[in-house]
Amino acid sequence: MDARDFIKVGMSAERTLVVPPERTVGHFVPDMPMVYATPMMILEMEMASSDAIRRYLRPGWITVGTEVDIRHLGASLVGATVRVTGKVIAVERRVIRFEVEAFEGERKIGDGRHARGLVNVESFTKRLAGK
Repeated sequence: MDARDFIKVGMSAERTLVVPPERTVGHFVPDMPMVYATPMMILEMEMASSDAIRRYLRPGWITVGTEVDIRHLGASLVGATVRVTGKVIAVERRVIRFEVEAFEGERKIGDGRHARGLVNVESFTKRLAGK
């Protein structure tokens, strides 16, 4: 399957969340501040990217994250509303590349690039079962 047949540059999605205590660095690491954790921001960026293309995938196919190159530019406290976007910027045969950004209000708190690989679920599952 060739992603270029059905995924187009410019496809995008947005996710919004209110930062809960469970998504802060202080929740995971004792004595650290209760601010939005970088891995949690990256998770939302990956999910927004997946959301941008999921409905265009053929039955039996998914995408999995393969690359992240992210900057976390500013802290957000518990209760802050964060908006994350993922936008397709390039499509290869089995790889879709995204520009991702995160904002608290108008303030950019993160940005970068993310790639997702096109995977056939049945083949993937069989390959994992053989390990």
